[in-house]
Amino acid sequence: MARKPKLGLPLQTLRNAPDALEGRRLRGGVFEIDPMQIETVGRFDDRLEVDVDGLKNSISKNGQRVPILVRPLENDRYALIYGRRRLEACRALSIKVRAIVTEVDGEQALKDQLLENQERRDLSFIERALVAAALLDGDHLDRAERSNRGVAEVLNLHEAGVSQLLGVVRTVGDELIQAIGAAPGIGRPRWEELKKAMADGADHDHLRTVALAARDTGTGTPDEISDSAFLAVLTAAKRIDSTPKPAATDTPALSLPGVGTATVRTNRNGRQLKLDLTAKDPDFISWFEGNAPQLITELHERWKRSED
Repeated sequence: MARKPKLGLPLQTLRNAPDALEGRRLRGGVFEIDPMQIETVGRFDDRLEVDVDGLKNSISKNGQRVPILVRPLENDRYALIYGRRRLEACRALSIKVRAIVTEVDGEQALKDQLLENQERRDLSFIERALVAAALLDGDHLDRAERSNRGVAEVLNLHEAGVSQLLGVVRTVGDELIQAIGAAPGIGRPRWEELKKAMADGADHDHLRTVALAARDTGTGTPDEISDSAFLAVLTAAKRIDSTPKPAATDTPALSLPGVGTATVRTNRNGRQLKLDLTAKDPDFISWFEGNAPQLITELHERWKRSED
């Protein structure tokens, strides 16, 4: 690979940054690397969509001004840390990609990737929410860090912010979010509005059909089409939410000593359960929300053992 001797101000800034000096070992200079030598398999995927048409045209006309960041693997191959769109654009143009090579472990690479995307404001609200859920539910972090607090530290957020992100993902659901797309023009208030409209058990399959239909018939850029799909889903969800429902049978609240009170309801076919928990300590609600998948899985395992 050919070495470029001139670093330029952006790279000098990166190389002089405290985290670069303390946490990384950078190989000098910017290198030109064949995109086919760079692997993205197994990388933490923090994007719903990778649209490179505009960037491809820019690089074709003006060249690649900002290098990507990679770390070395065996056999003269590299793993991408960040710069996925720039990599894919160069791959589509069949040209070499300008890259900085750094030697870091996988966990530091993950943090670098997330930090770079947050600072460049590349991720939409719902993509950040999916990142938070994936960090909590997956194996990208050590087990001890898989908590609202641990995710908040990685994403540089408050725990309350992580709880808001997770609440939207849990209520709206991965499949519907994937059908809508990144929706970069839709911020937290609108997603919270959708969450509220779906809180009482919306028909996810119907809303997913609405999203896919909106994307199939939409016009404009991919971002505009995704935004339109969200708005179509929100309209449909609010229409369903406003439909009169049969009066619910009053269910007595359960007293939980030291915790608070809770009401448990199931629907008529016995396949849906709703827990309404009022806790004395709001921090417990935040912790419970972040650990809900693990707790439900453990309860399910206990139930299966009791049936044996």
